[in-house]
Amino acid sequence: MNYTEKNGQIITKYKQYLKLEKSLAENTVDAYMTDLDKLIAYITLENIPITDVTLDDLETFSAGLRDIGINPRSQARILSGIRSFYHYLVLENYIQQDPTELLESPLIGKHLPDTLTVDEIDQLIGAIDRSTPEGLRNCAILETLYSCGLRVSELCNLKISDLYLDENFIKVDGKGSKQRLVPISPRAVKEIKNYFLTRGDRLIKPGYEDYVFISRFGKNISRIMVFHIIKVLTEEIGLKKSISPHTFRHSFATHLLEGGANLRAIQCMLGHESIGTTEIYTHIDRSRLRKEIIEHHPRNLKTMG
Repeated sequence: MNYTEKNGQIITKYKQYLKLEKSLAENTVDAYMTDLDKLIAYITLENIPITDVTLDDLETFSAGLRDIGINPRSQARILSGIRSFYHYLVLENYIQQDPTELLESPLIGKHLPDTLTVDEIDQLIGAIDRSTPEGLRNCAILETLYSCGLRVSELCNLKISDLYLDENFIKVDGKGSKQRLVPISPRAVKEIKNYFLTRGDRLIKPGYEDYVFISRFGKNISRIMVFHIIKVLTEEIGLKKSISPHTFRHSFATHLLEGGANLRAIQCMLGHESIGTTEIYTHIDRSRLRKEIIEHHPRNLKTMG
């Protein structure tokens, strides 16, 4: 029996333990299993058997949750479920030492950006006047932010030569001149193509022809302008949350994790400095990244449905 099959057997018995011995409600059991699945997905990708997990592994996993912007309360809940699981492994003599004993929980109360729901994102984009060239551009901007989890600076500097729309990928120049390939949803591709129908109508200054998103001044759009676009739309629909371009990036990561995407894949797609480019592609190849987005990003789920 390989370790994946063994992991599966242990998880099945743990679920039975929660139902039968702990007498937990079905919804509570599902919540425990959903949180545990996040760890299982991570250690499976790292080729670590459940029974071989160390405190260092758990701290790396915990740091990854923080790294992608999961709020401290949700981090604490996930880690609590993992503690329960490893307590069970000790109880059933699968392991002798509980690796969660010294695992610290995050401090509750640390402020993180608001997260938008999919409906709120739809409301914001739905409030845009699509009858104007600026409206088509702004639709494409917000869909790209949400579809790809970009930093606002990465969006502003996105080049036409970095778009591989037929393959549903874009190339992103991140921090420290590190490049990464990020899958882009069919809906965002559609909005970019709609915007391109009128992009050529505006006067573009020499040297700026390759930038995707052009301002009315003929240069690539600025960070301040993206903030302004979002601020106006937020006020227009009466949304009371504190919204910025980063909110779309944070929502991208949160929705993917909640949908079941692998933590390592999300970190990779966000382009965080804690994971080097070479290390990324030894763990996740391009097709696997695309699979994570297609299976777990709400925009793709809607498209598939």
